[in-house]
Amino acid sequence: MSQLVEQVKEKYGAVARSSLGNDHAGVRAVAAAFGYKAEELAVLPDEANIGLSCGNPTATAHLRPGEVVVDLGCGGGLDVLLASLKVGPEGKAIGIDMTPDMIARAQQSAVKFGNGVAPANVDFRLGRIERLPLEDNSVDCLISNCVINLVPDKAAAFREMLRVLKPGGRLALSDIALKQELPGELAASVGAYVGCIAGAITIGFYEQLLREAGFSAVQVVDSHKDLNAYAKLENAGGSCGGGPDSVCCDSASASTQLTAELSDLLQKYSVNDFAASVRVFAVKT
Repeated sequence: MSQLVEQVKEKYGAVARSSLGNDHAGVRAVAAAFGYKAEELAVLPDEANIGLSCGNPTATAHLRPGEVVVDLGCGGGLDVLLASLKVGPEGKAIGIDMTPDMIARAQQSAVKFGNGVAPANVDFRLGRIERLPLEDNSVDCLISNCVINLVPDKAAAFREMLRVLKPGGRLALSDIALKQELPGELAASVGAYVGCIAGAITIGFYEQLLREAGFSAVQVVDSHKDLNAYAKLENAGGSCGGGPDSVCCDSASASTQLTAELSDLLQKYSVNDFAASVRVFAVKT
């Protein structure tokens, strides 16, 4: 399992070091396909959006001024920066990522977003979702975008989420979940895991694990977004870490920059038959 985690860090580190950003038409198209408005993206530095989304959690989290919101797997900082506008100067927007290169990129994005000084209500921290660098009962809302599927021990991650939320705190996640079990060849593929498919769990099991962790009002809702939207990244592929071993979380098309193994597998299987972009909601009572 530790080897798998290191492979994920390596792949996403390569994306963080690349020039992939909102200045690429394909990256903007993916963001639009999963619910981001053009005016939202326009206020952000190019580096913040790197085409890794499968939803827009800030649009469904109902963030309020003064709240503490934490983005789990913050990537280049896209959702943290958008959240910082919603919670305002009295609130706090924190991004957590296990990849040092992603944290560095997010911090650079925040500095550009603040015209040379990162906003005081924005913070980025290195850490694993299964061991969050946060105090008990300290967070109003947890968001995440196409990341929980990559966590090996999801039960532990959900317990950590419950620990750090305040009573009455909530989850508003965007993720990929399975509508049916994957074929054995696809389920066993490391490339498919890094590409956000093989690590996903079924919608029913997602709900079960959240309830077992202690959450109430659990909902895992299929957004009916077309995962083939990731094919729009094809024109940006030259900047996505360079070469066939790059990853842009583009688990929907063989034409995008995934590993050769995943590209071969996805010529055999239609991802929308097996997986869905989902919105996940739950409350700590």
